[in-house]
Amino acid sequence: MTHPGSRDLSEAGFLARTALHLTNWTERWVPDAFVFALLATLFVVVAGVAFTPSSLPQVVDAWGHGLWELIPFTLQMALIIITGHVLATSPPVGKVIRALAAWPTTPRGAVALVTLFAMVSSWFNWGFSLIFSAVLAREVARRVVGVDYRALAAASFLGLGSVWAQGLSGSAALQMATLGALQPQIREIVSHGGLVAGGLIPFRHTIFLWQSFVSVVVEIVVVTTVMWLATPPAGRGKTAADLGIALAEAEVASPPTTAKPTPGQWLEHSPILSWLIVLLGGTYLVRYFMQADEPLNAINLNTVNLTFLLLGFLLHKTPARLMHAVQSATPAVWGIILQFPFYAGIAGVITATHLNQGIALMFVRFSNAHTFPAIVAIYSAVLGVFVPSGGSKWVVEAPYIMTAAHALKVHLGWVVASYDLGEALANLVQPFWMLPILGLFQLRARDVMGYTFVVFLVLVPFVLLLVTLLGSTLSYPL
Repeated sequence: MTHPGSRDLSEAGFLARTALHLTNWTERWVPDAFVFALLATLFVVVAGVAFTPSSLPQVVDAWGHGLWELIPFTLQMALIIITGHVLATSPPVGKVIRALAAWPTTPRGAVALVTLFAMVSSWFNWGFSLIFSAVLAREVARRVVGVDYRALAAASFLGLGSVWAQGLSGSAALQMATLGALQPQIREIVSHGGLVAGGLIPFRHTIFLWQSFVSVVVEIVVVTTVMWLATPPAGRGKTAADLGIALAEAEVASPPTTAKPTPGQWLEHSPILSWLIVLLGGTYLVRYFMQADEPLNAINLNTVNLTFLLLGFLLHKTPARLMHAVQSATPAVWGIILQFPFYAGIAGVITATHLNQGIALMFVRFSNAHTFPAIVAIYSAVLGVFVPSGGSKWVVEAPYIMTAAHALKVHLGWVVASYDLGEALANLVQPFWMLPILGLFQLRARDVMGYTFVVFLVLVPFVLLLVTLLGSTLSYPL
């Protein structure tokens, strides 16, 4: 009897077989991202001693001083995930998902629909997109006969493999626009002697550039088309039933209630407090943006998180339901809480020892103003395979990438956008961020990476072309 895994390999095309072999290799040999954070810490400490005038005690001090400088940003990124999960699991969003799932009637239409909504929703919040798209894919699998279940699962993840970092929850753009999200040393590098006020780069110079919007639209069209063409017709792929997976109708979990609640329980299950908090927070946001000189410049991590939190109050209606949703979401943030301090320590060593200047010189030596955005995108994608976290990785890369950008006189906001476009590509070949939803699908990374790898191969040349051509329309510094 043929083993199911071997049958998958024999029936897959060349690119899918290659992706499956690569996934098998990474599952065996590549450790968890936290191990890479530890190895990178040791590597930077050694490099700081070996390649700069700093002594070992000075490097150790720089690491220790930097370790806790990103605590506010760590909590901000954790809330990005939690609020996204809260919105995606609310009863009103559940109704939207069921309505959308009724649209497609063919396998190709089903996969294209999930791909499109995964990418569009990821622009608003990647945490929301991850859960929303996974639940949508399962609902579609229940309704469309003969659709390949693996293709649907892969499609639900493609927002994180393409446009998420160009959107409202894109880590690097948010860090550049938010005070306290980066160390003062990095702000000084970006400021370049006052050339960029405060070392802050607002959204209008990153994700709200018309060039960024063009790149997002192009990626959505390309990826949706690729998945349409890559989806096997009914009877040629593998349905959930073929894989032995039972698709029960999704239910929104809710906290238990009692027939005769106490006054305290009544408050927990009453919408009154939620409405008052939404009124309070909504009033603050309206006043905040009205008082801003440029409302687009006022968008940062704090305003994004507050907006999604208030939407969570509205969609879940009662404090009890909101608390239950947040409790369900918190297991997803342990990796951020554990890893981010180590990346802050790495950044502390790089900036304090001026190691960033040496690395920046390498970028300058092998690039020019026209090729630098593409090189940043490639470098970001390669490093992202080993460090699958856009925010923490930008903390490490920003010092030398922005130093090089000043030296080459490249538009600083487009450098951030190029980093983001490359960062997203890494998620197509690195299964780290797939893990939260693969459990929901009852699949392994190897089951979906044939599709994500095909998207990666097609998308890479488009990204490099976009960052090069669109970057040529922008001038230094902003």
